[in-house]
Amino acid sequence: MAERTLVIGTKSWSSWSLRPWLALRQAGIPFDEVVIPLRRPDTATAIARFSPSGKVPVLIEGELRIWDSLAICEYAAELAPALWPADAAARAVARSVSAEMHAGFMELRRLMSMDVTARLPAPESTPTLRSDIARILELWGDCRARFEPSGPFLFGAFSVADAMYAPVVTRFVTYGVKLTQSARAYVEAMTALPAMRDWASASATA
Repeated sequence: MAERTLVIGTKSWSSWSLRPWLALRQAGIPFDEVVIPLRRPDTATAIARFSPSGKVPVLIEGELRIWDSLAICEYAAELAPALWPADAAARAVARSVSAEMHAGFMELRRLMSMDVTARLPAPESTPTLRSDIARILELWGDCRARFEPSGPFLFGAFSVADAMYAPVVTRFVTYGVKLTQSARAYVEAMTALPAMRDWASASATA
């Protein structure tokens, strides 16, 4: 039994759950998981047993409850500092792009919800959706151009920033978004991660 438990939602749909789950897995931090089925009449009641916010994910460690995806990732990085770039400037940029993902891209979330194993037609485009996609591609391209030489991810080695954008990777695959060469290489690197493959496999059988 691991000393910590991550409570998450249905893996096919819960983008916020994927983020800390992936960060913990990539860092080699052991944890048990509790999966709460979403979109059911008793979902809210089931989540309320674990989460003070009434939302998933939530990380439980003894009396400690951490109930926000980015906060859980930050806590994971306290246990495994390599989850942030070692260079201070790169680390600051990684935190900036992570925070931008945490707070933004609402149109992308609204029109292109996460559905890991599905392959769906692209939604009707809107100026805001196009702007969201363009901004993400810009972020990915800039980070990879500046920091990628030591590895295939946004800052070379896998970091919290990659965990934060992992659901976007799945969305771009699900909806067949046209990608730049750099973005395509990044999506391929992310989807090839064993942890991402495990998440997708579990989504397919849920």
